[in-house]
Amino acid sequence: MASFKPTKIQVYPKLGEKVTQDTLYWKNYKAPVQIKEFGAVTHIDFSPVAPHNFAVTAFTRVHIYGPFSQEPVKTFTRFKDTAYSGRFRSDGQLLVAGCEDSVVRLFDVGGKVALRMFRGHTKAVHVTDFTSDRYQILTGSDDYTCRLWDIPNSTELNTYQEHTDYIRCGVTSKLNRDLFITGSYDHTLKLFDARVDRSVMTMDHGQPVESLLLYPSEGLLVSAGGRYVKVWDLLKGGQPLVSLKNHHKTVTSLCLSTNGQRLLSASLDRHVKVYNTTNYKVVHNFDYAASILSLALAPDDESIVVGMTNSILSIKHRKSPEESKEISGQQRRRPSYRVFVKGKNYVPKQDDYLVSKPVKQHLAKYDKQLKKFNVSKALDTALEVKMLTLATWTRHRKPEITVAVIKELDRRGTLNNALAGRDEQGLSQLLNFLIGNLVDPRFAPVLVTAAEMILDIYHSVIGQSPVVDRQLLRLQELLEREIDYQQDLLEVLGMLDTMFASALPRKEVPCSGASRSNGLAQGEASTSRAQLQAT
Repeated sequence: MASFKPTKIQVYPKLGEKVTQDTLYWKNYKAPVQIKEFGAVTHIDFSPVAPHNFAVTAFTRVHIYGPFSQEPVKTFTRFKDTAYSGRFRSDGQLLVAGCEDSVVRLFDVGGKVALRMFRGHTKAVHVTDFTSDRYQILTGSDDYTCRLWDIPNSTELNTYQEHTDYIRCGVTSKLNRDLFITGSYDHTLKLFDARVDRSVMTMDHGQPVESLLLYPSEGLLVSAGGRYVKVWDLLKGGQPLVSLKNHHKTVTSLCLSTNGQRLLSASLDRHVKVYNTTNYKVVHNFDYAASILSLALAPDDESIVVGMTNSILSIKHRKSPEESKEISGQQRRRPSYRVFVKGKNYVPKQDDYLVSKPVKQHLAKYDKQLKKFNVSKALDTALEVKMLTLATWTRHRKPEITVAVIKELDRRGTLNNALAGRDEQGLSQLLNFLIGNLVDPRFAPVLVTAAEMILDIYHSVIGQSPVVDRQLLRLQELLEREIDYQQDLLEVLGMLDTMFASALPRKEVPCSGASRSNGLAQGEASTSRAQLQAT
């Protein structure tokens, strides 16, 4: 007797991931280096001066790391409470940081003790930055005020109290020392001019503002708050240009690539999105293990540094050209199929004694039922495979197995028997499968036959089960909508055919010999006219 042949599961073509230049560029980073900090990493800032060290603000400390160091090269611990917003000056010599105790501290990068301590705020200072002339400091606090401080004299220059809630982000102009922008939990962004002692522009973000970013030209401003990232045109009076909603939770940090063509946003949903600044479409996505609080890019995009709520600092360094070539070479050498089939084609010699090893055939559960001719149980088992896949929350459902079993039962002529004799639960399970896959062009030829058989078998019980009736109505609506789609597609196809036909150049077919009139040569035409006149 011939051995049982397992059900052949047809392999359907899959749409591969579209590989773009952005995909290649942003995937060209090494595995992340993870460093455990003392608390949540709230701010990261790169020094603008080589070797581009970066300051990490976490808990009561500000650590300075080298580009490739896994241990801090410098630590500032003179904070009585949680530190915030450690930032470098444009020359990389000074660093300023706020604190929960409302004191702003200025450090020399080469020293340990604070050079200046600015007192005046009454609550935590979350925002610090240097102005473009290097001699003033901007601070923003939970006391609803932002202040300008003079570094040489260690004095307060001005106080601005226009926000009505916590100020959690701010940025100074790099082109004009008198301009700076603040963002608050009162949902507003305010552009201040130190020369007029008040705000000159106000924009409503609509959500508590968590982060601000100025483009290098300073004509565009990006704000992040809630799930939204918004772009504003400052040259047109703060006109909103784009509103992006690609994150599922609050966006906490923004940064720009070195060439200014890519915008990055980090969120509490553990994702970093990369946008094209031309059309603001998402071109790449990074996933992380915990919610992200801070994000920074090194000059020339040499590394991506992310700070998370679980106190982990994640650093990804860009691969060198040599490492990229080595990895691509390894990927080409990876399929070592010949190692596994080595010796299988060996032909025994005349004096060799061949020992044959029986190969045990492992059958799937549905194939075991088919082998026993339990067609109804085989179909139930194939449906249970899919239902188990759904129960385990697997993203990639595989209805190919169920469709293959239905196709095999139809080939054997036992599909009608497998579908008959089902109770309400079994029939509902079948209809659920049809609703989910009937309009899929890959499975439609097989499942349409099964659907017709189900309607023929169970038409007498329609109206007895409200569950089955609802599923049948849903299946009917699905089919009607699919038929409408097909008709619309046929109409569009006819229009396209007409357009293509009219766009093609017309070619005149040359006639050999003399010109013809009504299909007759000139001589034939004159002869026929003479005959008509004679008659």
